[in-house]
Amino acid sequence: MADFISRVASAPISWGICEVPDWGAMLPIDRVLGEMAGLGFTATELGAPGFLPDDPELLKSKLAEFGMSLLGGFTPVILHDPAERDATIASATATARLFEQAGATKFVSSVVRDMSWSYPHSLSPSEQKHMAEMFGVIDEICGEYGLQQVLHPHVQTLVETRDDIQRVLDSCDVHFCLDTGHMAFGGQDPVEFAKAAFDRVGHVHLKDVRLDMAPAVLRREVSLMSATQAGVFTTLGQGDVDILGVVQTLESSGYQGWYVIEQDTAITGGFPADGEGPVTHVAASLQYLTDVVAPTLG
Repeated sequence: MADFISRVASAPISWGICEVPDWGAMLPIDRVLGEMAGLGFTATELGAPGFLPDDPELLKSKLAEFGMSLLGGFTPVILHDPAERDATIASATATARLFEQAGATKFVSSVVRDMSWSYPHSLSPSEQKHMAEMFGVIDEICGEYGLQQVLHPHVQTLVETRDDIQRVLDSCDVHFCLDTGHMAFGGQDPVEFAKAAFDRVGHVHLKDVRLDMAPAVLRREVSLMSATQAGVFTTLGQGDVDILGVVQTLESSGYQGWYVIEQDTAITGGFPADGEGPVTHVAASLQYLTDVVAPTLG
């Protein structure tokens, strides 16, 4: 039980720090890291560009102030378009270099249509082939810097649905970030994935979701940001995802990696008062893992 909890980390998105344009306000660095550390977390992911320093020594120093280390970071990439190949390789190399110098181990890729996060389209066979090849290219880049690429299926990206995930599994060897919420959102049972593709799981994001709100987002009638603001992502244990089943499946199969509490949050209408807002939701999720999940692991 103690070993599991010691491998639970957090992420800036749980405090509203997001890469998506016009997502919401960013809380100050010291407040976010201070609240993370106050909950007992010792590791985090990077967060959106401009949140933490992009100089690796300054980044390590800032995290060290709060007793934290860097796991890696969510990294949007364009992999389906041959015209973007050189730019993608250059960007991925720069990110991998930063992660390695800052002590991280995970390159969490997510395949966007473009950096404006335009709605995804159905890929042609040639685009699918190029995407599969580019996963291999980024794997090689990550290998040069001592990192592992883990693909993060995500709503409003080109790997969004159960079918999208299966095509990736069938077409290349890339490992996955098993994000419980986004997989469930797109129709992939995360427990089923943990059982069927355990050898492809390299990292885990724990997120719960109200699945009754998913269809409108997948039909593009409601934006992901609007759904987030309306509460589509809940504290762990309050939504429709079998968080307990995912963790039990992974632990019984020998998973030894990190579990990142990653509750997509958008802050609008001003900063919450100290001690209020995102920190209370993350605390509740951590309590669920401590009180409900951990005792079942032996």
